[in-house]
Amino acid sequence: MTLALSILDTGVTLSMLLAAGGLVFAFFLIKAVISRSPGNERMREIAAAVEEGAKAYLRRQVVTISAIAAVIFIFLFLKMGATTAIGFLIGAFCSLAAGYIGMRIAVLANVRTAQAASSSRTAAMRVAFNGGAVTGLLVVGLALLSVGIFYTIAGKMVGHDLAVRSLVGLALGSSLISVFARLGGGIYTKAADVGADLVGKIESNLDEDDPRNPATIADNVGDNVGDCAGMAADVFETYAVSLIGAILIGALTIANDPAAIIYPFVLGGISVLGAVVGIVFVNITGAKPGTALMGAVGASALVSAILFWPATRMMFPNGVTVAGLQRSSNSLYVAALVGLLLTGIVVLITNYYTSTAYRPVRKIAKSSETGHATNIIAGLAIGQHATALPVAFIGLSILLSYHFAGLYGIAIAVMSMLSMAGIIISLDAFGPITDNAGGIAVMSNLPKEVRDTTDELDQVGNTMKAVTKGYAIASAGLAALVLFGSYVEELRAHFLAKGLDYTFDFSLNDPKVIIGLFIGGLLPYMFTAFSMDAVGKAAGAVVREVRRQLAAKPGILRGEDKPDYGVCVDIVTKAALREMIIPALLPILFVVVVAMTPQLGPVVLGGLLVGTIVTGLFMAIAMTSSGGAWDNAKKYIEEGNLGGKGSFAHAASVTGDTVGDPYKDTAGPAINPMIKVVNIVAILIIPIFF
Repeated sequence: MTLALSILDTGVTLSMLLAAGGLVFAFFLIKAVISRSPGNERMREIAAAVEEGAKAYLRRQVVTISAIAAVIFIFLFLKMGATTAIGFLIGAFCSLAAGYIGMRIAVLANVRTAQAASSSRTAAMRVAFNGGAVTGLLVVGLALLSVGIFYTIAGKMVGHDLAVRSLVGLALGSSLISVFARLGGGIYTKAADVGADLVGKIESNLDEDDPRNPATIADNVGDNVGDCAGMAADVFETYAVSLIGAILIGALTIANDPAAIIYPFVLGGISVLGAVVGIVFVNITGAKPGTALMGAVGASALVSAILFWPATRMMFPNGVTVAGLQRSSNSLYVAALVGLLLTGIVVLITNYYTSTAYRPVRKIAKSSETGHATNIIAGLAIGQHATALPVAFIGLSILLSYHFAGLYGIAIAVMSMLSMAGIIISLDAFGPITDNAGGIAVMSNLPKEVRDTTDELDQVGNTMKAVTKGYAIASAGLAALVLFGSYVEELRAHFLAKGLDYTFDFSLNDPKVIIGLFIGGLLPYMFTAFSMDAVGKAAGAVVREVRRQLAAKPGILRGEDKPDYGVCVDIVTKAALREMIIPALLPILFVVVVAMTPQLGPVVLGGLLVGTIVTGLFMAIAMTSSGGAWDNAKKYIEEGNLGGKGSFAHAASVTGDTVGDPYKDTAGPAINPMIKVVNIVAILIIPIFF
């Protein structure tokens, strides 16, 4: 047993060393970004205004979240013990830190990307990508270190078995903060974006990021608090929860084999090396931006696939017993490959449905020629079409990984998929950096050639953001299935420990399971409804304020008066903080009410978990795909196609984009952490209510 624990500690230590190495590489990337010129005084002034707005919002968000987190911490401390409660705080802190630092680097990179665009497209791409890569490495490094350090210390203090179960507290902390960050940031950015577009583009015929638009600074701030801070917190949570889920499944289903627990750590550590290779690839290739970024994903996946093989063989030389069946190391390696392949497939599918190079986006753009309504209809249809292939491949991945290594095989496939987060998040953060760079170029009156370069990079960034959302959602679906398996196993262990018979089989013949499916299926609809309402109300307030300023000071449109940007920033800040609370707490409320109702209980709760996974997965894919396609359809027209800017088709495409904004950047992505909050809370409350 001592030797087994020694092996366990060695594997966890190795993964933490690799994670620390990734953070060191991120530090050098930060230095490389900061060493670039931040441009002229006007550019620095605008970048500082955006940075200050983002920092001010995040500070107020931390205060709001801290009050809620304090209540949950006290509850966990009293009901679950100090170890679980401390894990909750660690998860919450690291999730916030990932978001804040990611945002901070993004606002340093955006102005430098704008300046680099004045020299070459390749230079601008590399600055923006390196800024995003800091966030990518930060997310995986913090996730591996937080889980590894907590598990190591807790294992020495309370024993490895209790430490494994206490990790659920860390998962809850990261998930809950992620929901708040995704919702709050999403409400902020899309309320500002929609408000700026409706009055600026449609009513006043202003270009994107025109400095005469009073909402333009709020719009640029939103890109950072939503697309940078929100996404970083989201994927940190997904990564940490997937790692913890794999550890739980290993501990619950594979007894007396420490390799089953450390294997997910090792996969994550190895993939840090793959991410570094992908980042280096972008910095040395001369390919076009889209090709370079997609090539980085391929290079990272290839390195991981090669290194996974010897690691698997070394850790499982005699295979492993899963659910009473002996599995070879080859079977576990295949399960890991399934996760890597699913990542590539989801990236390609999402790219097809959201890139201007393919039929779906061009179909939406073409439909804009006949009006606003036909644009909306086409966008909704594309989003629903976009669910078919991802769900089919997710189902196939579940089938294959389960065939090779049971529920543990699914957990390994999820961890393998999430191990790619370092390079995937680098692509995602590339988008808001180039978007802000374009805004700075316009507001600083830089030459048209500079904006053309940033527009080209922004279009690539839009596709990359859609791709990473598809990746995050697909991985969330698999991770939630693993968490559901953990719920079933924890429930079994809890009943047996109390000396009770475990008789639950969650059969569809049981009406309680069907009731749970209905309740769980309802949750994503209510959650997204509250989210969309929040954006609509806040955007309406922005529209009214922009109209008021333009009417009160007609000189704004003539460039004679300066807009009051601060009012719009204040409106969306207050709205985001106020409106995020109810939807963020909704999943906890659903789970607790079902669990504490005697007529419902653990069977209905199990059905609820599955129902949330199914409808949430479909809704998230459809909403993010529609939103990304609407956005790029607008950009396709703005390139000069179908009448170009100012045409009737362009006006219709702007309407579609404003509908798609809360779809792709607020409600849709927030479903991802919401699904996992439901499952994690269900696991945590087993000893309280059952």
